[in-house]
This record gives sequence, structure tokens and C-alpha cells, in this order.
Amino acid sequence: MTTTSITTYASRGTRHRRPRHSIVPFLVPLVIWAGAAGVLALWWSDTTSVVGPAGWLTGAGRITGLLAGYACAVLLALMARMPLLDHTVGTDRLARWHALGGRCTISLALAHTLLIIWGYSLTSHTNVVSQTSTLVLHYPDLLKGTVGFLLFLATGVLSARAARRRMSYETWHYLHFATYLAVFLTFGHQLSNGADFVGNRPAQLAWYTLFLGVTALLAWYRFAVPLRRGLRHRLRVAAVHPEAPGVVSVHLTGEHLDELGGKPGQFLRWRFMARGLWWTANPYSLSAPAHPRHLRITVKTAGGHSAALAHLAPGTRVWAEGPYGGFTANRRTAPKVLLLAGGVGITPLRALFETLPGDVTLVYRSRRPDDFALRGELDAIAAHRRATVHYVVDEPAGYSSPLTARGLSTLMPDLAAHDVYLCGPPGMTQAAIAALREAGVPARRIHHESFAL
Repeated sequence: MTTTSITTYASRGTRHRRPRHSIVPFLVPLVIWAGAAGVLALWWSDTTSVVGPAGWLTGAGRITGLLAGYACAVLLALMARMPLLDHTVGTDRLARWHALGGRCTISLALAHTLLIIWGYSLTSHTNVVSQTSTLVLHYPDLLKGTVGFLLFLATGVLSARAARRRMSYETWHYLHFATYLAVFLTFGHQLSNGADFVGNRPAQLAWYTLFLGVTALLAWYRFAVPLRRGLRHRLRVAAVHPEAPGVVSVHLTGEHLDELGGKPGQFLRWRFMARGLWWTANPYSLSAPAHPRHLRITVKTAGGHSAALAHLAPGTRVWAEGPYGGFTANRRTAPKVLLLAGGVGITPLRALFETLPGDVTLVYRSRRPDDFALRGELDAIAAHRRATVHYVVDEPAGYSSPLTARGLSTLMPDLAAHDVYLCGPPGMTQAAIAALREAGVPARRIHHESFAL
């Protein structure tokens, strides 16, 4: 690996305190599976016997329906943006769990629909088409439930990777709100028609408690808290400064910003009250430690929203939701730290570079020398804390170097002894993880968080 313009200083000795890790990321899956076991216990306790093909099909339909309903509540809870989950599990991991759970939920709902129709048609000795018409048109709340099921299917199709690539983040985000309507429409038919709920008051109360509790979490953390903070902090754009080709820093001022509790490495969802921007809130990382009177984000043009930020007028009102994410110093486990940035992925790492104690090294990769953003600040931080920063470019060709285990080990012979904080484009991130693992860095010491939500 070839480096250019390397600023190198001896590391200043700083006592490292081993962070206290939360057990929440380990408890959450256990709680989810315990709830699923409880749902299965509900079916078991309400089922005396299963006889014949119709009984087996209907029983399987009941199980998949119960699990699909429970999974809906879990999906909404995972994305309720509760600080306890968001700051310990991490926004990106919650999003991955949500995406996986969404695929499972749609599969369960589809299986439930097909199995119930098939089982009921065998019981009533009718064909599948006739049985479907009877269920949808004559059973309580099933017409609404059918509409909700179709909305789930549509959301699943739009969330597929091939479909996501063809639409903007903003469009996908708002189409995804259809899941709220889908859950509302399908909720009623579970209590009206579900054999495990009809006449079973404790089961009904438990189901209402589950969904009303999730609704309360969503109403509080997704709507009430952002509104309250927006009115209190009164954020506005102070200035917009260019940092590199296609990269700008947006400086913001406000009141009581220390109450936000934003940590280096975290991000907020920003809603700029300007034409064409007010209707969506996009995630951008803090590119400097939070200050009681001002904040800063650094953004690279990657679409219409990010491009428009370069033209924000001073005084523009801003609503911010957050802070979010667990990409913070709390993940650190070793005295030595490597910060590995690619492109605009430098934004959260710049804040960590300034604040992480101990022996910290920054490797910043970019396509061309002119693409390095915040370079003056990085050099100043390195000089102040006697740290090391390496700038690596892909162009011109003479300086091109792949991201490999050998290259990283050349820069840092004791690489395996480091914690690694990694942020960059998806391709770079995947290549870096593979190179780090090959170089002997344990997976538990590789910390990365995707902000492409």
C-alpha cells in the first residue's frame, strides 16, 4: 500500500479505561424468541387435537398467523428508535434485524393465508376460489385484513434490493409507512376470527397490551420526542462551507444542544425547512464533537437531497431527530485503535479521532488527493494529540493500491492488537472487513455501522 502526505507523530501515552459493555444486544433476541415461544404456547393450550389433513393445514395456518401477528409487533418495536436499543444494539443492526424480520413476516403471512384457505376448503368440501370468496366477503374484518395483507406484499416487493436501487431514499421511506396501515387493517381480523382469541379474554388482553405498548413507543419516540426537541433546541443553519469537490459542511446553531447528548460517531436525522427538503428527514453524521451552541455535519452529494444542502441559506430552520447509533467509544475493547475511513465515511471518524483516548491511528482512503475532506483539521488533531494519519489515494495510477491484509499490515505491523472503527462506501467496507479478518483482527474488534438506511 502506498501512502501520500503522511503526518506521523509518536503516540502520547494515555490511560485506557476498558468500557463497560451492555447486555442489551444479547437480551433482545432472547426476549423476541421467548415471546414467540409464548405465542406457540397459546396455540398449544387452545388445541385439543389435530385430526386429518384439514386439521393439520388449519392448525399450521393458525400457528403461522399467530407468529405473523407477533412478528408485526416486533418489527415496529425494533424501529421505534428507542435510545436503549439504538445506542446499544446499533441502528444498522436493528435495521438488518428489521429487514430479516420483514421477510419472515411476509412469508408467515403468505403461508397463513394459503394454509387457512386450503384447510377450510377441505373442511367445507369446496374449491379454493369459492372458499377464498367466502372468507374475504363474509368473515368479520377479513376484507380489511385482505387489504392489509396486500399492502404487506407490496411493501415487501418495494423493499427488495432490486426495487430499492430504482427509487430514492425519500420515496422508499414514505412508501414504507404503508406497513403502519397494514398492521392496523390486519389487527382486527385476528381477534374477530382467530380461534385462539375468540372467547379467550386473557389472550385478547395480552394481544391488546402488546400492540398498544408498541403503538405508545412509536408515538413517543418517532413523533412526540422529535417535536418536543425541535421546539426546544430551535436549530438553524449558520453557514455552509465547501470541504472538497461535492462535499460541504453545514454549520448549525441552536439552544441547549448539550441536552441532545450526541456522542462522537453518532448521527441525527435532519429535516431542513426549505423548499424541496422539508418533507423528508435524512441521516447525516456529526463531523465534529457536539457543542452546547453549535453542531456540524459534512455531506457528500449523492442525490437530490444531499446536493441541495450546498445551497441552504443561513437562518433556515432545522428539525433534528436523534442522536442515533452505537458507533461510539463504548464499542472499544483494546488500548490501540485504528480508524479506517473511505470517502465521506470520514465524518463520524473525524469526531472519534479527536476524542478517543489512547493510541489512535487514522487511515483515510480516497480516489484522488483533492477528494480528502477536512484534511487540515485531521492534520491539526494528529499534531495536537501526537497521533498518526495516513492518506491513501487510488489515483493517479502510480499511487493506486488495493485494500488488502498485506497492505494494512505494512502500515500497522501489530494490526491484530487493534480495535478497528470502519466507515465508508459498501464496497470498500466489505473489502476492508475481509482484509482485516485475513490480517488476524477478531470479528468482535471490527466496528462498523452503515448509514445507508
